[in-house]
Amino acid sequence: MLEKVGAVDLLIHNGGISQRALAKDTDFSVDQKLMAVNYLGTVSLTKAILPFMLKNGHGHFGVVTSLTGIIPSPYRSGYAASKHALHGFFDSLRAELEDHGISVTLLAPGFVKTKVSINALGPNGEAIGVMDHAQANGISAEHCAKKIINALKQRKREVYIGRESYAAYVKRYFPSLFARLIKKAKVR
Repeated sequence: MLEKVGAVDLLIHNGGISQRALAKDTDFSVDQKLMAVNYLGTVSLTKAILPFMLKNGHGHFGVVTSLTGIIPSPYRSGYAASKHALHGFFDSLRAELEDHGISVTLLAPGFVKTKVSINALGPNGEAIGVMDHAQANGISAEHCAKKIINALKQRKREVYIGRESYAAYVKRYFPSLFARLIKKAKVR
């Protein structure tokens, strides 16, 4: 198909599933599924498109991760691991390819009012079927999309989106304070 299209100038990775279960209660198969969908699926598509971008001498990967890829969150251990993995892979890819005309923008939204929590995996891999409080009170999908588009247009390296974006800075500069706060956070 790419031979017909000729070039992929921008690829936005936005597929994924979430999780709502304590690590101690979560079947290993759930962790495997989260990594397969959120991380390996994204890497696989990237590697399929990358030769065409290199051949054309330009391209841009927009990778929707999550603030959970920057900061930990209770009930999301496997999800957080998959999103941390995306940050590691794409930060490394950026360092390898920036001189070849290929950009990477990591997009880390916090809570966005979507059905992600309804479809999130429970401890046995079943969809939990419940909208959690944090998701229900998140920013609108439209607001998030505008922030994403703006970040891509500006070719930013990384952007945090949402009301709880401050948490990434608290974790970085005040890790002990962050550790106390995240235990009290209402993320369910």
